[in-house]
Amino acid sequence: MKEAMLYEKLDNFAVHCYLCAHQCVIQNKHLGYCRVRKNIDGKLFSLNYGKLIAENVDPVEKKPLYHFFPGTKSYSVASVGCNFRCGFCQNWQISQVSETDQFGNWRKDVTSYQIVEQAVRSGAKSIAFTYTEPTIFFEYAYETAKIAKEQGLYTIFVTNGYMSTKALDLINPFLDACNVDLKSFSEVFYRKICSAHLKPVLDNIKRLIENDIWVEITTLLIPGKNDSEDEIEQIVKFISSIDKDIPWHVSRFFPNYEFSDFNITPEPVIKNALDIASRYGLRYVYPGNIRSDRIDTFCYNCGKKIIKRSDGYMVGKIDLKDGKCPKCLKEIKGVWENKKE
Repeated sequence: MKEAMLYEKLDNFAVHCYLCAHQCVIQNKHLGYCRVRKNIDGKLFSLNYGKLIAENVDPVEKKPLYHFFPGTKSYSVASVGCNFRCGFCQNWQISQVSETDQFGNWRKDVTSYQIVEQAVRSGAKSIAFTYTEPTIFFEYAYETAKIAKEQGLYTIFVTNGYMSTKALDLINPFLDACNVDLKSFSEVFYRKICSAHLKPVLDNIKRLIENDIWVEITTLLIPGKNDSEDEIEQIVKFISSIDKDIPWHVSRFFPNYEFSDFNITPEPVIKNALDIASRYGLRYVYPGNIRSDRIDTFCYNCGKKIIKRSDGYMVGKIDLKDGKCPKCLKEIKGVWENKKE
């Protein structure tokens, strides 16, 4: 255990956790909503600090990040826990503590220094905090990110976007990119299916971009839940209102966890979402969990193919000149070199 960051002591040994938008007030001997932060005699402790449940070397495209050092590897790590309760979670075995406890096997002790050392040895260009919700192992991620920056590595959060402003301000100097899951544009969906709220996610997407952190957005389209044309249009309008250059990944749902009796998202639904996004001027829209010729990156101005991909994760030719299309010289937004474009 490690004493948590971002909390305040209250009367009668209670504490107020400021890590995420849940803003839990936790009584003595109790856990926060995430179930990995515990109040012990008036002090808040992170129970998952220094304990990995998953580690892999992944293509950065798997995060998915398509405009952040394409073709490079990202050393990807996770500790157990999440502050959402999504019934459709694809990684429920490691994100939901109640499920993970049944399997056990989540207490592999690995220090932040060891993570960075392994990342360097692997030849990865970045470390991604992913698979579960990185905000919920914040102390571990924060320490690792600081060390990673000292070693010249970039850092990534794959996140539900529910961190507090205080948490974002702390991690900001050591965070380079985020893929944010925008799960729906419905408060009812967030409340009933995720046990959360929509507004903090929307606000944090804006804050991340304002803080010069590279952002891409992913939405998993679930039949009958968030795949109506009206809701897709609302998501597209929101992204477009911030920046038409934000890449949007539209992913196909496959039955899992508590949504195991749902149907697979029909391919035309994904294709229609891409078409809607294009009509509203989003410049970079990509399908996920589906075979498609639309996973390549094209210049929005002249149509030249800028990045060739196969199966989403394998990158072929990258045709850029100083972050611009070599044909028409329009800027292609992204992080392409050892600096932010």
